[in-house]
Amino acid sequence: MSSDVLTERVATLAEWLRSMGPRGVALHMDNGPDWIIIDLACQVAEICLIPLPTFFSAGQLSHVLNTMPIDTVFTDRADLFSPLCAGRFRNGPEFAVGNGLLLHIDPPESPDTLPPGTGKVTFTSGSTGNPRGVCLSNQQLLKQAEVLSQAVDLKSPRHLSLLPLSTLLENIAGVYAPMLTGGEVVVPSLTEIGFNGSSSLDTRKLLWQLSHWQPNSLILTPQLLQILVAAARSGWVPPTSLQFVAVGGARVPAALLEAAHDLGIPAFEGYGLSECASVVSLNLPDAARPGSCGRPLPHVNVECRHGEIHVRGNAMLGYAGQPDSWGRELIATGDLGEVDEDGFIHVNGRLKNLLISSYGRNISPEWVESEMLADGLLADCVVFGDSRPYCVALLSPRETNASDGFIQDSIDRSNERLPDYARVKQWLRLSRPLAMEQGLLTDNGRPKRRVIESRYNDEIAALYRDAKQPITQYEKIA
Repeated sequence: MSSDVLTERVATLAEWLRSMGPRGVALHMDNGPDWIIIDLACQVAEICLIPLPTFFSAGQLSHVLNTMPIDTVFTDRADLFSPLCAGRFRNGPEFAVGNGLLLHIDPPESPDTLPPGTGKVTFTSGSTGNPRGVCLSNQQLLKQAEVLSQAVDLKSPRHLSLLPLSTLLENIAGVYAPMLTGGEVVVPSLTEIGFNGSSSLDTRKLLWQLSHWQPNSLILTPQLLQILVAAARSGWVPPTSLQFVAVGGARVPAALLEAAHDLGIPAFEGYGLSECASVVSLNLPDAARPGSCGRPLPHVNVECRHGEIHVRGNAMLGYAGQPDSWGRELIATGDLGEVDEDGFIHVNGRLKNLLISSYGRNISPEWVESEMLADGLLADCVVFGDSRPYCVALLSPRETNASDGFIQDSIDRSNERLPDYARVKQWLRLSRPLAMEQGLLTDNGRPKRRVIESRYNDEIAALYRDAKQPITQYEKIA
């Protein structure tokens, strides 16, 4: 789609939205140009947009629809929204946006209030509970995109969107930032990319998209970077067009980043959170430190208080329905970390997940897990050890035919990069990946630690009783 056609379609929809005057527009659609058109039109019309992640469960979607001031819905899943909005449909004028269906609904009787100036509400999903709405202004979003485009400094790049557009990072850094520099944004559907749900991926489709489009930039999760590294080691040739690959969402092992660069994937780790309008810090080609998340972007300041990262600058307007959170200038992130003498941020995990061994050592499980996952052998690794003498892990390999000896060799190599108090001494090989078990992962693929610990309580206890050999779930069942 040319820029002229995009501008015309955005202007037409924006004019229609102004004439309708909706209180809030929900957007639940697969990746594609139509998603971007609706997003930009709401900005032009100054109407609050509420993107709904396609990986949300029906319960999470229902919660948002029943609490947010939504009276207009764009969706390509009428089968999903018909029961969710039953009894609330009302007649209204039609407007065609690609394959999307326009729904007019009655808003909730007492919707959550939004801070003044809210242009977008982006949702975060934790390990438990309902998703929480982070309210941001359009000015904040554009400021973030401007700073990012200046920092990365790619001229008219071709960006290939691989993450859901409802993900704030992809929305800002993958759409707004390239457009501000006259670039091109390629937005295949998630199915075309190879995603099936939130945790299953057809690698062949993903690699085809990369080889076909020859992008200059990408945004990846650590899991996706592991897949690309494994593919390159197996003979796939990364596009020579790649100039910058941002990686975020979880800790990225330095060894994985080094391997990526050696294989022609210019991957750089960053750090951010929705409450700060996505990216806070980023490694760059001329300012990179492996093992760090880069230096803070120029529009924010970062400090650590009692081991917790705090960010000032471009802070959210507040959480939807929580007026006591509105107007904060300083965001306590809940992340453990430090800033080194050269200004690089090091993030070590979540404060709430901190393990304290029986010897009094503080251990971030995410730190240990990232090292265990670095070589790509394991699909899952969840570490435990609170009030225990050493760490243990529940894990599953990517290839079911991987031997226990092969797994142990990988763990031994990972342990060499860790201090003795953080090493995994015992492990349990699960019979199935966590993604195949109901309720063990969040909707964005992170482990529900307390749920997993409860489910496997007896097996974890056995790892401490028998300190001689790792056991497998197959052996226990037999």
